[in-house]
Amino acid sequence: MNVLLVYAHPEPRSLNGSLKDFSVRRLEDAGHVVQVSDLYAMNWKVSLDANDNLDRQPGARFDPSLDSKRAFKDGRQSQDIALEQEKLKWADAVILQFPLWWFSMPAILKGWVERVYAYGFAYGVGEHSDARWGDRYGEGTMAGKRAMLIVTTGGWESHYSPRGINGPIDDVLFPIQHGVLYYPGFDVLPPFVIHRTSRVDEARFSKVCDALGQRLDELWTTAPIPFRPQNAGAYDIPELTLRQDVVPDQVGFSAHIE
Repeated sequence: MNVLLVYAHPEPRSLNGSLKDFSVRRLEDAGHVVQVSDLYAMNWKVSLDANDNLDRQPGARFDPSLDSKRAFKDGRQSQDIALEQEKLKWADAVILQFPLWWFSMPAILKGWVERVYAYGFAYGVGEHSDARWGDRYGEGTMAGKRAMLIVTTGGWESHYSPRGINGPIDDVLFPIQHGVLYYPGFDVLPPFVIHRTSRVDEARFSKVCDALGQRLDELWTTAPIPFRPQNAGAYDIPELTLRQDVVPDQVGFSAHIE
């Protein structure tokens, strides 16, 4: 299988750097082909702007969505964007690895998503009608591919527990897992999260690698998070709210998981 690992940490000698190297070795030893997009090493351009369209006209008003749509359709995107899109099309599975900074992914990884997820590539695809509202949330360009997060946090596991001060880790990661990954069609696997990173000594690192290795070995057999597909009948269209008879007493993120 082909695996793309999109990695966002500025220090190669960090815990994240060691885990990235371990993951690549484990996957390759199992016979998989791995590509790594090391965003800091690539000096990835973070900002989505008019320069991403090679046919931009000086002084023209910049429209992020429409400019993205035209550049993708005409094959006139910035080369770095087009190369990452080719990696995504090539991959059978995608791993996003990053430290949780201020309750989200680092800015460089968010910038990768904003620039690579072009209109017509990751969104704005499919029929919009009274029966469907585009190919998304379970359908789309990435349908049939798998995705997983490898995330490190400085906080304790209890800080991200159901009653923890930071909120449940599944809620914290919901915008990434449901939005960034499930929206364009990925089957999203449960995340692999390492807490309290400042307390990872050699013995604990070995245990972390054992657990991570098992998750990587099971990349194609682990059951994905059962997010509700948008166009399968659970949602009223075009309102895109859950039907009144679907978990009527439940609200929030968890209502969108079967």
